[in-house]
Amino acid sequence: MTSDPRSLRAPARSRSLFNSIKFFVFCHSLLQLAQLLVSGYMKSSISTIERRYGLSSQKSGLLASFNEVGNTILIIFVSFFGSRVHRPRYIGAGALLACLASLLMGVTHFMSEPYHYTKSIIGILLAMTSIGPAFGFITGALMLRFYVDFDKVPKEEIELDTTDLRWVGAWWLGFLVASCILFLTALPYLFFPRNMPKEEDPEDVDPEPESKEQQTDTRQEPTLIQFLKSFPKIALRTLRNPIYLLVVLALVNLSALLSGLATFMAKFIEKQFSQSASFSTMMIGGVGIPMAVLGTVLGGALMRRFSLSVNGASKLCTIAILLCILTALPMLFLGCPTQSIAGVSNNSYDLLQCSSSCHCSEEAFNPVCGSDGVEFRSPCHAGCQSVETDNFSKVVNYTECRCVSGLSFALPGSCGSGCEHLLIPFVVLLGLTAFIAAFSQTPSCMMILREVPPEDKSFAVGVQYMLFRVLAFMPGPVLYGSVIDTTCILWGKKCGKETSCQYYNLESFRSRFLGLQVVFVCGGLLCYLLTIVVLRKRDRYQESDYQMVNQKISEKGKEKELIT
Repeated sequence: MTSDPRSLRAPARSRSLFNSIKFFVFCHSLLQLAQLLVSGYMKSSISTIERRYGLSSQKSGLLASFNEVGNTILIIFVSFFGSRVHRPRYIGAGALLACLASLLMGVTHFMSEPYHYTKSIIGILLAMTSIGPAFGFITGALMLRFYVDFDKVPKEEIELDTTDLRWVGAWWLGFLVASCILFLTALPYLFFPRNMPKEEDPEDVDPEPESKEQQTDTRQEPTLIQFLKSFPKIALRTLRNPIYLLVVLALVNLSALLSGLATFMAKFIEKQFSQSASFSTMMIGGVGIPMAVLGTVLGGALMRRFSLSVNGASKLCTIAILLCILTALPMLFLGCPTQSIAGVSNNSYDLLQCSSSCHCSEEAFNPVCGSDGVEFRSPCHAGCQSVETDNFSKVVNYTECRCVSGLSFALPGSCGSGCEHLLIPFVVLLGLTAFIAAFSQTPSCMMILREVPPEDKSFAVGVQYMLFRVLAFMPGPVLYGSVIDTTCILWGKKCGKETSCQYYNLESFRSRFLGLQVVFVCGGLLCYLLTIVVLRKRDRYQESDYQMVNQKISEKGKEKELIT
């Protein structure tokens, strides 16, 4: 009597949790979240790292672009070796390497001396004051609320607060947290098998369950030499596809836009609307990125709902980017002129006369707002002679300021740009622009996959992401940073060397930063418009060829009739 196959116990290997494709997808989702957390956190901390180490925006943009160097070098070879190695273990090893990198970035804080800022004036003793990427930005917003040296300086000795222009948050803390998360999400990959068993319906019974495990894939895989020889041919064939090339170039423009905005948009909000670094970061992580994710999902839903062809997808992308331009242009006009800064944007104050006896240091930076609405780099530059403090020895007012007209007093902190009321409409337009632009993501990917031969799909995707990194993710932050640096009107100084920018020309900052955004969007729009033109021409050629074939068939039919 034979036993029922259903009663046979499954082998221990197949019962293991690590043989479940669902568990693999779950672990991979957590790993992706952790990796994007690091990437988003890095971008959210850029302006703080600038201030901490005295970097220009160009240098901080270069720092952000280094994240893509390793990916760019390895992506093509990974696409080749992916099917020849133990993929889960390689993924786990890569994640552990990323964990180490994140840990090293955070550890640099402990190897640095405590953060020093200007806190005294020559002859006057005064006291001074101060989801993936979305999760990264939100985490950055939370971490930047803590003082950078809270582990080295007692809480009662921290004189600055988050509204002070000299405030530097605990940028390093998030990297330590992210490295721990990466480590935990990388561990499961070391236990997954090389080949995942296929999950079957419980009702389907295989009388010989082990026979499938004994089967091997007999497909011939190319050797490395064969791959390198065929690489130029495949690359040329892929890049000669006009639709593929145009869509990739469109996505390159949008990726360059995204890389620059993700790196410096928080800084733009901070400077333009006089907000803290943590609040500015929260706006990006809590509004911009979620709206982009929602747009991507809805774009895919539209593709599925209406079963759009390549022609329909190209039109959807074109309409989305056109609307994106219409929502992005008004942001160019939401801002205020640069605040009046004595000796910087306002040359009517002769600092040599009103504060010459103070011998103010060129490195001094402790902004105060005069009662006349003019901002000064420090109480010394305002010629203040005395100070008023509260019961906790915190400065509340500087008095007898010879460079301040009228009531001759100054309050600690910046006067601000006076644009705080424009923050809400700006963020609304920013979220709307991100939402509309994201509609093009899924249709664009579909166009690429449908236009490439099946045997070249994996290679085409690899080339696509390589071009993203070489042409967008690497140069994008550096380009944006260089443009931002051109709008600086006062560079900080330390030990006779220039550090980070202390004041920007806000009109130039806004027009150049957002203007560059419009340039990239227009570049993407042009590429999508060209796809419509190419597709129409191809349809006409196909229609004419179809008519010619029909005509030949009909002519042959007539000839047969004549013969008969």
